[in-house]
Amino acid sequence: MPKKTIEQLDVKGRRIFVRADFNVPQDDKGRITDDRRIQGTLPTIRSVLSRGGCVVAASHLGRPEGKGFEGEFSMAPVAVRLRELLGEDASAVRLVGKLPTDVDAAAAAAVLKPGEVLVLENLRFEKGEKKGDATFAGKLAAYADAYCNDAFGASHRNDASMLALPSAMKPKPCVTGLLLARELKFLGETIAHPPRPFVAILGGAKVSDKLPALHHLIGRVDMILIGGAMAYTFLLAQGKSIGRSLVQRDLVEQARAMLEEAPRKGTRLVLPVDHVCGQSLEDNVPTEVHAEVPDEWIGLDIGPASRTVFAAEIAKACLVVWNGPAGAFEVKPFDAGTVALARAVAAATNAGATTIAGGGDTAAAVEVAGLASALTHISTGGGASLEMLEGKVFDSLGPLDEA
Repeated sequence: MPKKTIEQLDVKGRRIFVRADFNVPQDDKGRITDDRRIQGTLPTIRSVLSRGGCVVAASHLGRPEGKGFEGEFSMAPVAVRLRELLGEDASAVRLVGKLPTDVDAAAAAAVLKPGEVLVLENLRFEKGEKKGDATFAGKLAAYADAYCNDAFGASHRNDASMLALPSAMKPKPCVTGLLLARELKFLGETIAHPPRPFVAILGGAKVSDKLPALHHLIGRVDMILIGGAMAYTFLLAQGKSIGRSLVQRDLVEQARAMLEEAPRKGTRLVLPVDHVCGQSLEDNVPTEVHAEVPDEWIGLDIGPASRTVFAAEIAKACLVVWNGPAGAFEVKPFDAGTVALARAVAAATNAGATTIAGGGDTAAAVEVAGLASALTHISTGGGASLEMLEGKVFDSLGPLDEA
């Protein structure tokens, strides 16, 4: 069932608890290196502020131990970047307190005025967050008049702020933010009722990471293009030479079974037909292209013939869902296959297809290719987007109000 969104809620004079996903990467000096997740929640925050409400924004950041304040995981850099991004709308963005439920934070929430944003310290500074603790959630519930989940990247977790908090806030309104609503539309509704042909692209290092998604998609999609190192487990199952390529030998039999199962259920599994090979994974090492990987060589990217085959299939699609790079894209020249895929998916979008990219590596690869704006939707959730491809239902969505 579609969920009620923040735009359907009268927020005037109300304090809205926005559970965001501000878990952003930082360099060794604490500087944010990618603020896409903060930018993703700006429309929700602006919707509240522009209509006379105020915001209590909360998130986790990194992996603190849950034993109190840890400076390296403070939300201070997030509060600064949020203030910068909001610009004129940032009349009062404040980070208060050392813990999300300490006296200072509670007092600041109580006197919050329309147009103001209070950023709470890292939710995981308190052990109750990861434990899903109802007492911790009850303290947070007192901060606001309504709850808004805009943290798709954390929606597959049953942390206190995701599940116990909206439950504790009832009968106060509990709605989705605009980012979460968009994620559910594309990764939920669109995949559940796909236009055809429906092509999935799965890549990355390990078959084990994508097995549940593969099992769920076989029979539901018309074609699965398999790239990345995970392809070598399938190629070994076909009896192909894979040299020293990364492989999960304990999963070869499962891969062979899927290769047999897929056509019976109407899904074509398409594997690379050539490979860019190196003898080590380093920048600008000598490479060779082979149809099968020779002994002492490692397959590190899909080859030019594979790129042509994959692009031709992507061009026929009405829906493309992509999770995982085609090769070791962080290391040149093994980024070429993934960039070629990004261009093919962008071209399909331009031709009218709906295109969805999910997973942190995939989003980063699309960004590197300069094509982030050329796809229909790029998911902000790595693990969450993959679990939606596995067909899982998130408990955290249960307490949210139906539209």
